Amino acid sequence: MAKAGVLESDGIVSTKALELKEKLQRLVKIIVDEDDYSVETTDEAIRTLSALKYLKPKKDSLSWKLDNLLVPEEFRCPISRELMRDPVVLATGQTYDRPLIERWLKEGHRTCPQTQQVLSHTILTPNHLVKDLISQWCKDHGIELPKCVRDTDEEVITDADRDCLNSLLHKLSLSVSDQKEAAKELRLRTKRMPSFRTLFAKSTDVIPQLLNPLSTGNADTHPDLQEDLITTILNLSIHDNNKKLIAENPLVIPLLIDSLKSGTIQTRSNAAAALFTLAALDSNKHIIGKSGAFKHLIDLLDEGHPLVLKDVASAIFNLCIMAENKGRAVREGAVWVIFKKIMDHILVDELLAIIALLSSHPKAVEDMSEIGAVPCLLEIIRVSTSERTKENCVAILYSICFNDRTTWRDIRQEEKINNTISKLAQSGTSRAKRKANGILERLSKGPSLTHTA
Repeated sequence: MAKAGVLESDGIVSTKALELKEKLQRLVKIIVDEDDYSVETTDEAIRTLSALKYLKPKKDSLSWKLDNLLVPEEFRCPISRELMRDPVVLATGQTYDRPLIERWLKEGHRTCPQTQQVLSHTILTPNHLVKDLISQWCKDHGIELPKCVRDTDEEVITDADRDCLNSLLHKLSLSVSDQKEAAKELRLRTKRMPSFRTLFAKSTDVIPQLLNPLSTGNADTHPDLQEDLITTILNLSIHDNNKKLIAENPLVIPLLIDSLKSGTIQTRSNAAAALFTLAALDSNKHIIGKSGAFKHLIDLLDEGHPLVLKDVASAIFNLCIMAENKGRAVREGAVWVIFKKIMDHILVDELLAIIALLSSHPKAVEDMSEIGAVPCLLEIIRVSTSERTKENCVAILYSICFNDRTTWRDIRQEEKINNTISKLAQSGTSRAKRKANGILERLSKGPSLTHTA
């Protein structure tokens, strides 16, 4: 029995073919019946005939063969549902076809399409095992996959693109109304056109020209101008070749930090998102960490506006992957602010991931002991249905347990009543099991903290 998706696809193709045939019939009638038909009519007929040709695949074509074979589910890209040519692994461990996931990332997405997890980085790792399995499957079924063509749309830069950019940059040096008009157009073009984002990597002079209206003080009096230009920076930061250029420009990070403190809520959210994308590079993590950005990111997290929380949390997480930034975040009060949100049941999964990173820092453990984090973490393990959440909780508890013996009593009491850690040691993820067993082993070797009168 044919699959519903195949039937639906066949129906769409048949409808399209019928439309093309009717159009071709009209064009041919004009060419045959009228002596003064135009060259454009002939060209249109040729294009229609060509389109009709490609709607009817040959029986020995790749698409025809794949439609008539049961392609293993693990060989299909989760985005396109097509057989993968160049499988790569995303930060979450999910495998995608490279051109599709690259396009997803270039469009500004910062989550995994399948799991919706925030990405700690955007590096794509070739999945050689799956690629070899696909190659063998194709060989067994007499299929020759064409070589993967990388998505190179963003490299196609036209003279019209260059002229347009130069014109818009010039308008940014004119009146405020001209600046606003140019900023809106730049925001739109850098969002929709990969080629336009690529243009900015070609010259170090472009970023200062782009930000000139903000560096002259227009941000305070014209928040809409600030929002458009900061959003343009966010759009540009998606392009890998722009990340270093943008972060190393002395104007950018200070203006992003200013935008975390002021402007529309969308400006503040997009400034945090720009710091997140720029922090994909280790060298940029260092620059942003040294800039004083943590204080303002943490203040914005504490403020708690729903529209900015995820972007701020993502930026803090990405920056704290670098060891030197963990201390900076902890010293700015990250642990206190984050646990306040967790205890209020706000963005629990994402914030626990940050605490799991910070828990290797001694002062983070001190802060968690003062906050009384252990009972909170144990409760989350008991009630949560998320394996990732439980894993992060027990990883944090492991760090606390090994650095602060005063917390052992709470954990022992929890074990007596609910066997929370023991259950996780049996049924958690592989990492959760390791951490849970480490805690249990530590508790079994240490002296009892039970006191008697």
